[in-house]
Amino acid sequence: MAKIAFILLCHKDPEGVIRQAKSLAEAGDVVAIHFDGRSGAESYKKIRQGLDGVAGVTFAARRIKCGWGEWSLVAATLEAVKAARAAFPDATYYYMISGDCMAIKSAEYAHALLDAEDVDYIESFDFFESGWIKTGIREDRLIYRHLFNERTHKPLFYASLNLQRRLGLARAIPKGLRMMIGSQWWCLRRDTIDKVLAFCQSRPDVVRFFRTTWIPDETFFQTLVRHLVPGNEIRSRTLTFLTFTDYGMPTTFHNDHYEFLLAQDSLFARKISAEALGLRRRLARHYQGSDRADEVCGGGRRTVALMTGLGREGRRFAPRAWEVGGRIGKGRELLIVSCKKWHVAKRLAAAIRGATDLPTLDYVFDEAGAAMPDLGGIESSLAKRSRHRRAVLRLVFDHYRTNRLAICLDPSNLTLVQDCATDGARLRILEIGVDFSDTYLEGHARRVGLAGDRTPASAMAALVPAIRRQFSLESERLAETKGAEYLRLDPGDGLQENASTLARFLSIPEESARKIASAQHLFDD
Repeated sequence: MAKIAFILLCHKDPEGVIRQAKSLAEAGDVVAIHFDGRSGAESYKKIRQGLDGVAGVTFAARRIKCGWGEWSLVAATLEAVKAARAAFPDATYYYMISGDCMAIKSAEYAHALLDAEDVDYIESFDFFESGWIKTGIREDRLIYRHLFNERTHKPLFYASLNLQRRLGLARAIPKGLRMMIGSQWWCLRRDTIDKVLAFCQSRPDVVRFFRTTWIPDETFFQTLVRHLVPGNEIRSRTLTFLTFTDYGMPTTFHNDHYEFLLAQDSLFARKISAEALGLRRRLARHYQGSDRADEVCGGGRRTVALMTGLGREGRRFAPRAWEVGGRIGKGRELLIVSCKKWHVAKRLAAAIRGATDLPTLDYVFDEAGAAMPDLGGIESSLAKRSRHRRAVLRLVFDHYRTNRLAICLDPSNLTLVQDCATDGARLRILEIGVDFSDTYLEGHARRVGLAGDRTPASAMAALVPAIRRQFSLESERLAETKGAEYLRLDPGDGLQENASTLARFLSIPEESARKIASAQHLFDD
């Protein structure tokens, strides 16, 4: 059975480090600790005393002073790896964690997963082609030497970088290496660790190269493992669950995230708040052994994005550059049928097409397969249609040689409504009020990837009201759109009232509107 040597990099919270190491060791695994050399000697002494005599715990021979983005983080990792390799020769996997990480699966589950496949788990994507880096410098991380820390000596960092650029001091990447990038939180087999350590001994030129790259903890192991291990023995994923906020900072988890974390498709999670002592205790007990079966549903990153996004409202104060000149035009009227249940709106759109000569399209800005007239290619994909929305609508008006057009639109697509409301054309919105049962919302969560078939009931119980609130907020914002006439069609209002609403919305006689309102199964699920 797999035996895990945890490579624990930490720099604070001595009591938390002691609890974490004891929990992992008591479950039958082992731990090699590197405590940042910049942290106080008293804190380090407290950790050594607190773990004195605990079997399965060792310490790096040297404490490296670590800095974010520096080689020192890789050096500290290597020190802990060497200590683990010497102290625990029977360990079969080496799993890198931080003091902010906690197990979210039982030890039994973790060992079974690692036993299932003889592979390494490490994110490893092509540095230049993958687009893994979202912000900041990219190629310059590698081809220039970085002697200063961008966070602590920003002026010197950029002065050095700009000087090298002006003097043409770009350097070549070591021959034979395909540069890779990925998360620093990996889990590697013992044989792979041995290959990495041997490579460092045989290729000091490669080590020297990485010493002066920027953020090498995202490239060093990722590159060497891909260079030393066959691709079919690498799973390019991290077994540690982590998400980032809109501001690029890791999401911090607290006591009320226990059920959510247990449901994720990972073995560990970070960052667990140092103050979340209840969560830490519960996760530690779960790792050591629990009567509760481990469940996996995933969808965690989407869920975090949903929850953190609720209550925020993005505002646009000017048209996009590509929309300048792409206007629908004065004297034209756009009728929007909005409903979260697309099949209901499509049924109404079909009834409108059957009873009037008003051109009526389905969810052309929400659904890739929605039928569109030939507009010269711009209609061929949802991405193209969405890139120049008002221009597309103008082309549709021109195609049908009409000044009146109806489309279906999801209530979440509020930016299009706001664009059209300020366009100069007349805008009329008809929202179809529908009820959302818990069963429907659970199905929606699964359809959009917020939950899976194995999502625990407790996690689903938290998701359902959040989604219901999101739908309610979308409806409220739709009703508050300035520059648009808002109407609402409600199944409970009765045929006559709905016919009157439709007559007003479509500017048609009551008799024609009644025919539409009485369409069979109009509001059925």
